[in-house]
Amino acid sequence: MSSASLRKPQIRKPQVCVLGSAEPGSTAYELAGQAGALLARHGITLVSGCGSPATRVAAERAVAAGGLVLSIVPPDEMPPADWPATVVVPCGMGDARNLLMALSGDACLVIGGRAGTISEVCLAWLHKRPLLPLVGHGGWSDSLPSSPPDERKNSPILPWSSMAELERQLRQLQLVPSA
Repeated sequence: MSSASLRKPQIRKPQVCVLGSAEPGSTAYELAGQAGALLARHGITLVSGCGSPATRVAAERAVAAGGLVLSIVPPDEMPPADWPATVVVPCGMGDARNLLMALSGDACLVIGGRAGTISEVCLAWLHKRPLLPLVGHGGWSDSLPSSPPDERKNSPILPWSSMAELERQLRQLQLVPSA
């Protein structure tokens, strides 16, 4: 019997957490939506709070592409039935849910961002999750490659500014099979 036949099948799909914020009409917002669809096409579960326009559009486009979306929401109650997620976890933890977000991805996509995003990114960094910041389109994620959370080099920071670059970075992390 070969070693290939002894391997267990992969059951769990890769998960990528989408963090950040960008306003509708911006290039970053449109790229967030395209990223959601890309993740779905590759069978990657998108993890999102769906609270900002950018994370919400990523989730909407992933669902529209037939993907799985896990939404971890701060309150202790279920969101409306039209919430863009296939699975919802109302954690009742408020901002403390940022740790759950940071830990729920094999990697974290960072788009723009404000204080909540910075918190999630720092937690992901502390827990050695690779970071994929969108660069060249405004927001806090632009500065992440040159200004990591601290000097420890806990995990790779793999910037992207287009879908081709994002796909290449996902391949580098082995979350997408090589072409």
